[in-house]
Amino acid sequence: MARSLNKAILIGNLTRDPELRYTPSGAAVCTFGLATNRQWTTDSGEKKEDAEFHRIVAWNKLAELCAQLLKKGRKVYLEGRLQTRKWTGQDSVEHTTTEIVISDMLILDSRSSSGESDFNVPDDLGGDLPDGLGEAETSADAKAEKEPKKQEKSKREEKSQEDDDIPF
Repeated sequence: MARSLNKAILIGNLTRDPELRYTPSGAAVCTFGLATNRQWTTDSGEKKEDAEFHRIVAWNKLAELCAQLLKKGRKVYLEGRLQTRKWTGQDSVEHTTTEIVISDMLILDSRSSSGESDFNVPDDLGGDLPDGLGEAETSADAKAEKEPKKQEKSKREEKSQEDDDIPF
């Protein structure tokens, strides 16, 4: 028997923010658009570029993650399968759409296109950077918390050196 394969792999940018909905049975479904670009040079040396637009669908936990993490403009890697659906609209016209139902998604850029941070950092960490990186400590409590950690670290280093002397 011959095998068959229905697999789509795309790398592109979101054309709109993801839209999360739930089916009557409670399953999460997220839809968004993705643009892929291709460039080529004609025989006459002219550079051309073309964009293809794709309808993307994610289900269940992946749908919730896409809605939470993705924004318009983000660059993503997607894997999934092609699916074509037909339906008759309220105007009695038959419609057809082909979409990619994804099974895997990887975010390829480090930040959203608007330059906002991907993570919500609590105000008590001091600033936009995680763990207050790049900023001077101003809290005496924060300094006091670090001292025992330094002591524990040096004790572990001493113990490690003692272990090196054990012949087994």
